[in-house]
Amino acid sequence: MATVEKIRSELIDKILSIKNKDFLLALDSLISSSSSNNDIVKLTDEQIEMLEMSEADIANGRLISQEAMDKRNLEWLNAL
Repeated sequence: MATVEKIRSELIDKILSIKNKDFLLALDSLISSSSSNNDIVKLTDEQIEMLEMSEADIANGRLISQEAMDKRNLEWLNAL
């Protein structure tokens, strides 16, 4: 698995070889838009309600394992 530094270095090498101005501007825009990870996301009332329902399910032990959920989904898909 490549380290972050290795990936960064390889990306820099690739970027340095790009001569297309429009491509570089688009890449800059993409990188700039994704680097704002500190944006606050405003949840809707419905999203907040769903999160609260999830928390209540966890608190009351209403859980299912991923394996059981996969099995349930497979059974449902095969029934179609």
